[in-house]
Amino acid sequence: MRAQRPKRPWWKKKRFYLLALFLGFYLYAYHFLGFRMTDAELSRDLAQNELGYRPEIGYREIQGRRLRFVEIGADSLPLIVFIHGAPSSSSFWVSLMKNTSLLSQAKLLAVDRPGYGKSGYGLPELSVRKQAAMIAELIRQEKGGHPSVILHGSSYGGTVAARLCMDYPDLIDGVLLQSASLAPGQELIPWISRPSDSRWLRWLVPPSFRVATREKLSHRAELAKMLPYWGCIQAACIILQGDSDGLIYPENAVFARNHLPPGSVLDFRMVPGRGHDLLWTRNSLLVESLLKLVNISRKL
Repeated sequence: MRAQRPKRPWWKKKRFYLLALFLGFYLYAYHFLGFRMTDAELSRDLAQNELGYRPEIGYREIQGRRLRFVEIGADSLPLIVFIHGAPSSSSFWVSLMKNTSLLSQAKLLAVDRPGYGKSGYGLPELSVRKQAAMIAELIRQEKGGHPSVILHGSSYGGTVAARLCMDYPDLIDGVLLQSASLAPGQELIPWISRPSDSRWLRWLVPPSFRVATREKLSHRAELAKMLPYWGCIQAACIILQGDSDGLIYPENAVFARNHLPPGSVLDFRMVPGRGHDLLWTRNSLLVESLLKLVNISRKL
């Protein structure tokens, strides 16, 4: 009688499946959590606007970095520049860039910040001052006949937008700071951030998250560098923040209001019951705020 082979332990039976599951998730995370679109995808989505505008996608070599941007609308109108947070890219703004009310009043431009989208994906630029300088140069190159320039910065994009207003006050006429990281130390730093940024684990992290982590760990120091320059801002400002934001704490909005020059804040709103999700939950409020800034800029 043949002896029965001993049963393999359950963990050995499942080892292959667990490995396959891990690899599958890793590939998904690495390739699909990049929060970015190809040029063709971005063009196709933005072309679906009611006014029939065709988007244009461009690349510029600025300060040793290649930046991708997308623009849509009429050259004779004010220019609204969208600056995304982290991890994200210019694709974050598609819903606003197809908005009929905005397209009828302004030309819209969104840029991939360094390290995101198609702007040196995975290679961070930790200096907020340098990021602001790159985008300022892009604005100068693209401004053309636009009578005014409005910024819309969300989350870490709000940090860059504020720095841009500080360093280039003659270039920017208005700014919407939405859920913006502005007060040193007033944001959530997940416990996994430092371990995942170690050289032993960094390679496991998708590039977009890797850049976001590096930026987040540098936030406090970069925001502290901005403290002496709040008085340099000349742009008209609107501040929007969810009062239940658990990522960028509501104290950031109060900090900005208290540090901006007197009379520069057109509107300050703590949106009740909302978190870090205003683009999806209060889209109409963002449109309303941007149009207010456009109208104000025409009177300057």
